[in-house]
Amino acid sequence: MKKFLFIPVVVLLLSRFCFAQVTHTTLATGAAAPDFSLPGIDGKTYTLQSFKDARVLAIVFMCNHCPTSQAYEDRVVKLTSDYAKKGVRVLAINPNNPASLRLDELGYSDVGDSFDDMKVRAKDRNFNFPYLYDGETEVTSNKYGPVATPHIFIFDQARKLRYNGRIDDMENPAKTPRSLDARNAIDALLAGKEVAVPVTKTFGCSIKWAEKQDWIQKAAITWASEPVKLDTIDAGGIANLVKNKTDKLRLINLWATWCGPCVAEFPELVTIMHLYRDRGLELVTISADDLTRKDKALSFLKGKQASGPNYIYIGDDKYKMIEAVDAKWDGALPYTMLVDPDGKVVYGKQGIINPEELKKIIFDDATMGRIYK
Repeated sequence: MKKFLFIPVVVLLLSRFCFAQVTHTTLATGAAAPDFSLPGIDGKTYTLQSFKDARVLAIVFMCNHCPTSQAYEDRVVKLTSDYAKKGVRVLAINPNNPASLRLDELGYSDVGDSFDDMKVRAKDRNFNFPYLYDGETEVTSNKYGPVATPHIFIFDQARKLRYNGRIDDMENPAKTPRSLDARNAIDALLAGKEVAVPVTKTFGCSIKWAEKQDWIQKAAITWASEPVKLDTIDAGGIANLVKNKTDKLRLINLWATWCGPCVAEFPELVTIMHLYRDRGLELVTISADDLTRKDKALSFLKGKQASGPNYIYIGDDKYKMIEAVDAKWDGALPYTMLVDPDGKVVYGKQGIINPEELKKIIFDDATMGRIYK
């Protein structure tokens, strides 16, 4: 065990050495807008000159995974449309380094913060503004110094910073804000006035700077240390699992060590478990291996860090197992099903899962989903 833990610890120490803590300073009021050259999800490369005709330029640092950022997506869309004819341009920059995001931090989203994920989110949410990616180098984000997502920076026609901070003071989009800070700043600039409140605090998820990558190693060490067990279960026990008399969303996977597709897809299921278990998702695995292969099945589960409830079927009639799981299941492995509390089956898949499809189904489920709709 000591030898097993030695390598991750060394990696963690090296990671801390390579990614020492860096101080990120927010751009000062009155400072000139730093130039940039960033790829947009539309295939174009944008610079500060791309917005040279704007009377006012608003740059929002936002991302996909943060629930607060998600809560402001529609408001950024509306801000863009409301001020477009007044010469105001709005653009968004994703500052997050995807490699610095732990899986359990992604539990409030169906997509991550990669460039490809940005395309998915923009399409789903009908973004009407350029959405730029800075996660690979974070050069631009370091120049502006956002504190959290979302964080808005508003520049006048001379591209001097006149406001930075929150968009408004109400995270929940279903409630009415008391102070429309970003809009107030834009209105003042359009009227040729000084911004009354040029700086406000921001609330949201911290920026995932590259130096935070040691969080990933910390998570890996934690997950590797979690105990993995394999209990026995009969057809009656399986039927009770499917009834799901809990308050959790239950993901059930039927597999076997001799099943190639089962083995191939298993890491994706463990990843989904790590994504959503803190929000109430429970991954339950049921091995269809012969009981004589229990040690082999347990060894496999340990290797995959499957620390949720794991069972091996003990009945001598596999058809009873099939009927107990789902009468619609033909019996071919692997088989995966998603069960709501009180037993409603919302997903059933014979064969290898599509992890992106399954994540979206989980995220859209009434027991999961966005914090703010």
